[in-house]
Amino acid sequence: MTTMYRWSLFVLLFVICMEVSLQKKTRNGPQTLSRGWGDYISWVQTYEEALKTMKESKKPLMVIHHMEDCPHSQALKKAFAVDKTIQKMAQKDFVMLNLMHETTDLNLAPDGNYVPRIIFVDPSMTVRLDLAGKYSNRQYTYEPSDIPHLAKNMKKAKLLLHTEL
Repeated sequence: MTTMYRWSLFVLLFVICMEVSLQKKTRNGPQTLSRGWGDYISWVQTYEEALKTMKESKKPLMVIHHMEDCPHSQALKKAFAVDKTIQKMAQKDFVMLNLMHETTDLNLAPDGNYVPRIIFVDPSMTVRLDLAGKYSNRQYTYEPSDIPHLAKNMKKAKLLLHTEL
């Protein structure tokens, strides 16, 4: 009798743990390509797809390199996701790609492999080294307080696209 009671208790405990685990998974929802950077933005999945889409659409590409476990990436992601101007430009005027791994294209790491890093590429396949952040030691990084500077660079990427092509 006590063995039966122990097994029943064990099964009950197991079922409760599984239920809690399932609730946590469904509460967070499925992982999307946005990874929290903006759910209303149309994100491409790979760098190759981004280059193809960029050439077809004639829109500049914005590549965001980040890591899920990096506090700087997380802080920038939050600021990026709530800024209406950035979100609107990203939705309308750019091919958007966010990566949690490096690509084989070394042009996307002109001053090193660090995160967060945002690089712009124009439809002529030119990496826009002139559109940098504020820091000399990590030229393409942005912090949450740099969102206005990022917005300026996004506007420059759009304007120069139309004057150079």
